[in-house]
Amino acid sequence: MPEMHRIGGFAVGPGLFRVRGATPVPGGVSFTVASLGATQCELCLFRPREKEPYAVLPFPEDCRIGHVFSMTVFGLEIEDTEYAYRVDGPWDPARGLLFDKTQYLLDPYARAVTGQSVWGAPQGGSGRYRARVVRDRFDWSGYRDTRVPFQDLIIYEAHVRGFTRHESAGVRCPGTFAGLMEKLPYLKDLGVNALELMPVFEFDETDGRREVNGRELLNYWGYNTVCFFAPNTAYAAQAEVGHEGEELKELVRACNALHIDVILDVVLNHTAEGNERGPFFSFKGLDNNVYYMLTPDGKYYNFSGVGNTLNCNHPMVREFLLDCLRHWVVEYRVDGFRFDLASILGRDEDGRPLAEPPLLESLAFDPILGHVKLIAEAWDAGGLYQVGSFPAWNRWAEWNGRYRDDLRRFLKGDAGTSAAALQRIIGSPDLYPPDRRQNASVNFLTCHDGFTLYDLYAYNGKHNEDNGWGNTDGANDNHSWNCGAEGETDDPDVLALRAQMRRNAFAVLLCSRGAAMFLAGDEFGNSQFGNNNAYCQDNEISYLDWRDLEKHRDLHDFVREMIAFRKAHPVLRGRTSPSRCGWPDVSFHNGAAWNAQTEYEARQIGVLFAGRNAADTADEAVFLAVNAHWEAHEQTLPTPPVGQRWRLVLDTACPDPFRHGRCWDGARLRLAPRSVAVFVCEPCA
Repeated sequence: MPEMHRIGGFAVGPGLFRVRGATPVPGGVSFTVASLGATQCELCLFRPREKEPYAVLPFPEDCRIGHVFSMTVFGLEIEDTEYAYRVDGPWDPARGLLFDKTQYLLDPYARAVTGQSVWGAPQGGSGRYRARVVRDRFDWSGYRDTRVPFQDLIIYEAHVRGFTRHESAGVRCPGTFAGLMEKLPYLKDLGVNALELMPVFEFDETDGRREVNGRELLNYWGYNTVCFFAPNTAYAAQAEVGHEGEELKELVRACNALHIDVILDVVLNHTAEGNERGPFFSFKGLDNNVYYMLTPDGKYYNFSGVGNTLNCNHPMVREFLLDCLRHWVVEYRVDGFRFDLASILGRDEDGRPLAEPPLLESLAFDPILGHVKLIAEAWDAGGLYQVGSFPAWNRWAEWNGRYRDDLRRFLKGDAGTSAAALQRIIGSPDLYPPDRRQNASVNFLTCHDGFTLYDLYAYNGKHNEDNGWGNTDGANDNHSWNCGAEGETDDPDVLALRAQMRRNAFAVLLCSRGAAMFLAGDEFGNSQFGNNNAYCQDNEISYLDWRDLEKHRDLHDFVREMIAFRKAHPVLRGRTSPSRCGWPDVSFHNGAAWNAQTEYEARQIGVLFAGRNAADTADEAVFLAVNAHWEAHEQTLPTPPVGQRWRLVLDTACPDPFRHGRCWDGARLRLAPRSVAVFVCEPCA
């Protein structure tokens, strides 16, 4: 047994040098932290709610190997103790060295952060973040890996708090993981098979707190990570002292039982410490010049747009981020990650894009991450845009921003957009080579960042006045259309057109190859009242109003049937083999059968998906016809094989789009203005 020391009333000895963070061991807790530039380190132990530590334990010499400090403290009362570090070293801001032995520092590997459990509660000043030791008692027995194949994904992007915070949600625990779990039967009935959660790492919602137009504004979205290994305790319905994260684990297990993947939106590109004017609570005091990209004079590069940028391809930071993702896969069994501003992850320490970024390569080939989905937001705030060129190694998918922009423009009737729309609908082969096409594109028209689908067809311009920046924040290139009136209206013609445009959007999205994603509430007409950047709105602007479910029940039912239709026809997802009838896998019929030409002024397209079913017994064919013009146009269908005929299964111009089910004996259809029609080829009766 190693020699023990008596320090601060505790018996201490060397800890688990290769296991970072605070880890319970027999009789004590191992505390391990690393710093390349530190000369000394102290462990500070606190009672809950007390400002000063009740014990300060310097790490003895035999509790340091290389740049790692590791000490086991015996006899510690875990549930009644919080901890932080104080680290000494050189102070030279011009070189990026900010060691300050007076500052209490949060453990980067902390499994729980204290003082954060009450949403919106003030956090105080410097040293406000402390960690707690977590005992992992969760039982994963019975868990089965039911991951959904990428091309079959129907992703539902949701904010944990906003999904059930409104009183109309009707849940027992609004705004929490438990509240979201109460709504899982709704998601299962809708048909989505993946739940993408906006940030759930511990973040500081009070960052930038202010009042505008009588509303208190907070950092509601949570894209300002405080700790990368800890769940946001304010999202837990019950206090989880010492066993934080169990409610989130229950949610993941419940999703798994329903065959719903859980994807976490992770922010690995910056932290809540901001720039030189920001707070000082963790990384700045441990190794500021290692964790952050710094300019030659020690300032912060700002490729994230919010103050600082993590130095992701430094070996130590790369190891930290790998450990983070492994933690969420092993301890929480998540099925995938969506990486915010992922292009930052491919920059070197000076901000230059790397051809083969070490971090992205490591993530692609890491054994623990071998089956999880890696989805990049393939751009950043520094102007780097990599949709179609993000380093992939056949492992990385992308939020296809080109799909969003091209389809938005086409569906509202812009000239010169039909050729691009065709490429997006068939899986963007102009962006992705054949070996990536099955698992590259996440198609979407809406997400948290921008207009909701309802607002996309209710507003020509953004209305972000309530954010307090004079309506200068948020995107200006929304490619939206108000259908004839700005905002709310009683005009029945405008309302009918808006409803049809929403049906068109869902029909095209769910008939496109690639994973499909939409924003929570889009399926029942949720509005943010024209705000396209509601990052700070912890109120009715962001909360889902579940009364809209009855108000727009027809849209909800349409989306549910459209999802079921997509699932019933593998050919839409590219999961079939070549057809026997000689039809190609994908072909274009723009107005006329076999017409692949797209004129600049053309606003009409036709796409035929064809293939043989998985049982290798029959051909399957689905024809998508879209008329984005404000005038009616004719569409000629290709002649079906002998013994087959076309059946019109969907027409968004009809009040009840799925209920006619007409067999189509003729070869020509008159497409109503701004409408979508879908046919299937089936045996003659």
